[in-house]
Amino acid sequence: MKNSKKIVAIVLAVILAVAGIFVACSKGGDAKKDDNAATTAANAGADFKVGFICLHDENSTYDKNFIDAAKDACKNLGLKDEQVIIKTGIGEDEACLNTALDLVDQGCGYIFADSFGHESYMIEAAKKNPEVQFCHATGTKAHTEKLDNYHNAFASIYEGRYLAGIAAGMKLNEMIEAGKIKAEEAKIGYVGAFPYAEVKSGYTSFFLGARSICPSATMEVKFTNSWYDEALEKEAANTLINNKCVLISQHADSMGAPTACEAAGVPDVSYNGSTVDACPNTFIVSSRINWVPYFEYSIKAAMNGEKIETDWTGTIQTGSVVLTEVNEKAAAKGTQEKIDEVKAELEAGKLHVFSTDAFTVKEKKLDSYQADVDDMGDFKPETEVIKDGYFAESEFRSAPYFDIDIDGITIL
Repeated sequence: MKNSKKIVAIVLAVILAVAGIFVACSKGGDAKKDDNAATTAANAGADFKVGFICLHDENSTYDKNFIDAAKDACKNLGLKDEQVIIKTGIGEDEACLNTALDLVDQGCGYIFADSFGHESYMIEAAKKNPEVQFCHATGTKAHTEKLDNYHNAFASIYEGRYLAGIAAGMKLNEMIEAGKIKAEEAKIGYVGAFPYAEVKSGYTSFFLGARSICPSATMEVKFTNSWYDEALEKEAANTLINNKCVLISQHADSMGAPTACEAAGVPDVSYNGSTVDACPNTFIVSSRINWVPYFEYSIKAAMNGEKIETDWTGTIQTGSVVLTEVNEKAAAKGTQEKIDEVKAELEAGKLHVFSTDAFTVKEKKLDSYQADVDDMGDFKPETEVIKDGYFAESEFRSAPYFDIDIDGITIL
């Protein structure tokens, strides 16, 4: 009798165990819910460290966007404060290499740098430390260097800027309809950092978004030749305003342009975050790259010894391209609804930002264009990037390579 009870108990235990496995597997159907990010650090080892190299500090909207994302992603992954090292104010010079090597010495198994000029130093550090994973934003050389531990990442931010341009076009139309400006006076001013492909891609997509709503729109661009210089950015914005630009946007990292707009009462579309607190009367909307998805993906891969994509491009669908809330006080009526409508078209693949039907170059449509995708330092274009009637930005590598000057945009 005792043996029978014992056998029954064993059988029940087996059944319960199998049932438990079945339930666990069933829950695993939803990878996002079942893969508890907070357990990742424990599984990989509580001593795993990550390091971040930033060009400036949190006073720069560009760097703040990275720093905030890094903190959020590391928290989501269960990393403790002592496992996360963030270095700010690291120049695009030997300081980057020295900082990367120092982070290696401090035990970091994953190191990320946020500025274009950091790339050569990150590559050098990667070659010296093959056991550490090095990731870099806006870089161009990972797919040609072919290092197992060096990776580039960016996002299709041109789609976000296009949507921000939709908001700008709505505002221009409102100003025309209200009699504040004539249609031919719908001139946008744009404060750009450098005449790089990344900046050109950004202001061109913004302009195309605006002109899709306000066909008479034109644009003037003024470069500061600096990523972060509040005085120069404010000066550039004021120059554009004095040139009768009636709306300003930017690809520069300080509050210089937004505060100039607030002082002058000129509508502004900022970048990398809302400026509504400082500019409540003029801020309309802002686009930015959300780096949390990439940080979670790449850090987790590094912790688990998994492969990281050589060239990773985030999209609207991955949550990597986002817009702030529209400031109804400054925006035209119906702006959010129009943004949502166009966003749905982008997500569905019904709309391409750089459709060759949307712009001309010297009054001619582009049927072919060779871009310098393989950055070998020779500045020689080698890749055909016009396909299916559009310029295929960020499809052949993550970093932008749109470097075309289109009609309707004047460089000061």
